[in-house]
Amino acid sequence: MQPFHLAFPVTDLQKARAFYGDLLGCPEGRSSSEWVDFNFHGHQIVAHLCPTMNTDTAKSEVDGHGVPVRHFGLVMNLPEWETLAAKLKAMGTKFIIEPYIRFKGEPGEQATMFFLDPFGNAIEFKAFKSMNSLFAK
Repeated sequence: MQPFHLAFPVTDLQKARAFYGDLLGCPEGRSSSEWVDFNFHGHQIVAHLCPTMNTDTAKSEVDGHGVPVRHFGLVMNLPEWETLAAKLKAMGTKFIIEPYIRFKGEPGEQATMFFLDPFGNAIEFKAFKSMNSLFAK
């Protein structure tokens, strides 16, 4: 599998380091005064300093929830997802979509949760009982 690369805007690199590095446990890679690379579970995400950032508020209806169209995320195994969901709840995270099981009893059943980073970027973490369900129809 090839790692993906995603760049996204942030208004404060120190807050980005605290959120992605400290809270989510993503090791920091290269950086400058304008950007920071993070290892997002083997994928490269880059927080770019953008002091005047506009966020896109477009949403798409999925399983009865308004999912932010502009988002990125990670597919995890279910025990990792459950651990992260518990950690985020304990930290008082304000969720866009609370952790729950989407498409229950259907092909593609998955655990999912959405929340914002400190800069308004939407993040989704999801998990499947079996990774064979990732592209199930």
